[in-house]
Amino acid sequence: MTIFDSVILGIIEGFTEFLPISSTGHLIVASEFLGINQTDTTKAYQVIIQFAAILAVVFNYKDKFTIKKIDLWAKIFLAFIPIGGVGFIFSSEIKTLFSVEVVAVMFIVGGVIFLVVEKFFIPTEKILIDDVEQVTLKQSLIIGFAQVFALIPGTSRAGATIIGALLVGLSRKASAEFSFLLAFPVMCAVTAYDLLKHYHEFSNDNLVALAVGFIVSFIVAYLTIKLFLVFLERFTFVAFGIYRIIFGALLLILL
Repeated sequence: MTIFDSVILGIIEGFTEFLPISSTGHLIVASEFLGINQTDTTKAYQVIIQFAAILAVVFNYKDKFTIKKIDLWAKIFLAFIPIGGVGFIFSSEIKTLFSVEVVAVMFIVGGVIFLVVEKFFIPTEKILIDDVEQVTLKQSLIIGFAQVFALIPGTSRAGATIIGALLVGLSRKASAEFSFLLAFPVMCAVTAYDLLKHYHEFSNDNLVALAVGFIVSFIVAYLTIKLFLVFLERFTFVAFGIYRIIFGALLLILL
């Protein structure tokens, strides 16, 4: 992997990690176009630059990462349990799904779901939860089960959790913020697992590319979080649903 490849993948990861359009899906597609083979090393690389994006959450939400917010983190870790268990048990099977074909289909499926949810299932604005700290344990667990679908490449972890959050009564903004925070334990666990499993596969050249991708991913993700919340103050998720369908259809046509 060249430095150029690393910069491109870092930008893509930082921009897509927190949007409901599947960062993993975009990384798989970008790797195909760049001619990067999906080896264990490149898959581990993608996970690690995803962790860089997750660190952007810590810097954007410093006030949430304190002992005073223990109740909030209890709910977040409860929501983490389903994907943690399923992901650990079926990790090998999940990695066999990493293909452009699977990504394309799940992009379209996810896009349709977003359009349907926006059209029919979002409650009236007056009864929505707009503060992530008001989320109940039951709501957290439901969001956690929704997140399990993100194990299928192209589904989008952010997309799955946001859909789950919308369906249990969170506002668009609160859904996005809960998704941001829930990404932290998920990516910490995935990154630690992949590092322990594949650390010996990184050469000195790979480490340089990894560092570049890590920094780029962090900077882009930090800015994207802020811009995404501004976007949600004025718009819905419909644009993301349409984008997913078009992107998935184009992939199928090109295939």
